[in-house]
Amino acid sequence: MSVQHPVMVAVAVLVGAGCALALWRLHRERTRAYAAAGVTAQGGLRRYLPPLLFLTAVVFLLLAVARPQATLGVPRTSGTVILAFDVSNSMGADDIAPSRLAAAQAAATAFVEGQPDTVDIGVVAFSQGALTTHQPANRHVETVEAIKRLRVTGGTSLGQAILGSLTAIAGRPVALPEPPAPPPDIGYHADATIVLLTDGEDTGGPDALQAAELAANAGVHIQTMGVGTVEGDTVDVDGYQISTSLDEDLLSQIAATTSGAYHRAQDAGALDAAYRDLDLRTTIEPQPIELTGSIVVLALLLLAAGALLTIRWFGRLL
Repeated sequence: MSVQHPVMVAVAVLVGAGCALALWRLHRERTRAYAAAGVTAQGGLRRYLPPLLFLTAVVFLLLAVARPQATLGVPRTSGTVILAFDVSNSMGADDIAPSRLAAAQAAATAFVEGQPDTVDIGVVAFSQGALTTHQPANRHVETVEAIKRLRVTGGTSLGQAILGSLTAIAGRPVALPEPPAPPPDIGYHADATIVLLTDGEDTGGPDALQAAELAANAGVHIQTMGVGTVEGDTVDVDGYQISTSLDEDLLSQIAATTSGAYHRAQDAGALDAAYRDLDLRTTIEPQPIELTGSIVVLALLLLAAGALLTIRWFGRLL
């Protein structure tokens, strides 16, 4: 508990003590006067309860002027989220209208626009390699623009997607070590989440599960979204018909390695639902809460109670 104007606390204490002393002296003088006249004092609680309510209300109003604050732990969604988009040729398939990538972009845009500014969001585009197209930041308008600029090209490397996302989180290049070298120390990022949007067809590159283990060691969760249908579709690439389908087993293993979850998104509605179900990190942050309003309301209730009791017991305000 803290106050912005401590002097008003002293004023409230002095005023309260002074008024209480005056009320006590008045009660004593009345008692003596009644005793001298041979009359038993009447009223007791009824006579002194309303003034006590008024006195307490005045003290609370003076305390409200001091602007008291309490620091409470408030749960907030915060941290870093990396949206890793598969921009390989297979994401151009139209088994999700208008295409897998376009549907993923629309759902991701709605997700970004719904996040508070306590969440830093970055964008990584990956095919055979991975490129950070927007560094993690709370400038969500720029994040949406980066998402809209994505275009399909090339193959798919889920390992590169994870390593590229870890690079964006750690702020320095991250790569898998050559055996028997130990894994690199990229720090511990318990507030970071990677959202991997892909059709799951891994066509080469670093081992995706080893990259997922590296993320797990750094405290990073990976939430995978399978964009497309298990039955698959065909896409035209340089005049060739290439079959593409969703690899759910690999995406489930990647998510499970980092204590994340796999989400199937076979249509635009499922994509939106998957984003709503994302388990992002929630932290408890200390936040000062202004108590002035609550104290004023309590003081007004005491004043109203004192007035009502006075009218009920004495037929008028004293």
